[in-house]
Amino acid sequence: MRDLMVAVDVGTGSARAGVFDRRGAMLARAEHPIAMNRPAENHAEHDSEDIWRAVCIAVREAQGAAKVGADRIGALGFDATCSLVVRDKAGAQLAVSGGADPRWDTIVWLDHRALAEADFCTATGHAVVDHSGKVMSPEMQMPKLMWLKRNLPGQWARAGHFFDLADFLTWRATGQLARSRCTTTAKWNYLAHEENGWRDDFLEAIGLPDLRERGALPKETAAVGSAVGHLTVQAAADLGLQPGCVVAAGLIDAYAGALGVLGGFAGDPRRLGRQLALIGGTSSCVVTLSGQARFGHGMWGPYYEALLPGQWLAEGGQSATGALLDHIARLHSAGGTPCPAIHQRIVDRVGELRATDGQDFAARLYVLPDFHGNRSPFADPHGLGVISGLSLDATFDGLCRLYWKTCVSIVLGMRHIVEKLGESGRSFEALHVTGGHLHNPLLMELYRDVMDCKVIVPNTSDAVLLGTAMAAAVAGGIHPDLACAGACMQPDATVHKPNPTRRANYDLEYRRFLALYRHRYELEQIS
Repeated sequence: MRDLMVAVDVGTGSARAGVFDRRGAMLARAEHPIAMNRPAENHAEHDSEDIWRAVCIAVREAQGAAKVGADRIGALGFDATCSLVVRDKAGAQLAVSGGADPRWDTIVWLDHRALAEADFCTATGHAVVDHSGKVMSPEMQMPKLMWLKRNLPGQWARAGHFFDLADFLTWRATGQLARSRCTTTAKWNYLAHEENGWRDDFLEAIGLPDLRERGALPKETAAVGSAVGHLTVQAAADLGLQPGCVVAAGLIDAYAGALGVLGGFAGDPRRLGRQLALIGGTSSCVVTLSGQARFGHGMWGPYYEALLPGQWLAEGGQSATGALLDHIARLHSAGGTPCPAIHQRIVDRVGELRATDGQDFAARLYVLPDFHGNRSPFADPHGLGVISGLSLDATFDGLCRLYWKTCVSIVLGMRHIVEKLGESGRSFEALHVTGGHLHNPLLMELYRDVMDCKVIVPNTSDAVLLGTAMAAAVAGGIHPDLACAGACMQPDATVHKPNPTRRANYDLEYRRFLALYRHRYELEQIS
């Protein structure tokens, strides 16, 4: 009886796999690291075959830990970062920096090599850019593809397949060239609400008229919850599964997390529209869904049916959050190579210092968290971070003060994003949080107190994997649709309410935060 699902989540540093039953219980989970190459500033690359190997190891280990036979796995789902995989016409790897080693064939989502190309897309003023907050990000696929064609024409000429990472994984698993509506709508400027989603006039304007033919991009896309095929004999052997296993259309990892925390509302559009999903890890994004297309500067979307049928998805994001805290720990002389133990030591000491100093802790120290640009709401990939109020303090306590105010700045930035989302007529009643930030008690406290809202945490160890499992359950016929899967598989949750005694202090911090943006702008205008 094929009554179980395997969900795979490929993040920035590892591949995770979980085995789920039809009620959403995760029977086992496994994780395996993936490699990253940083050949130059703003460049970051993966090896897609290394990713596939990590996926296979994680799936085999999760299945083994769950102690279930392959004959019980009815469906397999993938989610992944929005990284770009480049293959030649025969499906072999092509280096994306032109080096002799072809294995570095994937431009990582956080790679910002295509800043100039992103600016060129923005300058076209084309209607498709309205669905990217009127500003193209270098994290989208079109600028990356433009960079490849401009800088590596030989590689472009040899190319035969371009994949979003989640679509690469479904291709590797099934041999099918289907593209997910989730990935293409959100990252490839595909307009799913139009009869012809690929806007040829836009591709012509940015110098990619040959993109669809060059990259084997189909006209139609596969909705979340649809099946793209079954495992090939080779893929089944690699994964330790059976060829009869159905493979679902892929998802962007953040949107899988949104489905994991909001799936229970899928059958109630009125309540769904008042919920926010916050997915926090290396980067962060906040996702909202609506029956209407709502545009906003610096907000990605609205994307039609990028996640749920008939719904428009909008996203605001921060390009570096967990990665920024790692950077602060590494940057400070009292820090070191970031690891869970260092973060925990800092968190513990911050708690002690706050208990002693109260609201005066780290006073006069202010941070803007745009160390990797500002994705939302300014949509400025050229934006830079700011630290104001440093002294000669090189002690560990000095590091703790800077770390604390960096946490505060991250959440102030998220408050800024949510306020801008609200300006387009949205109103929200709760923030549903998942991702790596659940493991940082400072951030979790700040989300409820700085944003002054109810924070809901699902009682599951991995809501991103759960969302992917929901989509796989529908593709495999275990549930009839996403609304049913969400209702049946959504776990209970813990509700955290804000501390009203801290509101005035964080309102003051927020005003200073916005003032720091104004001052940065003033400095940059002086010539």
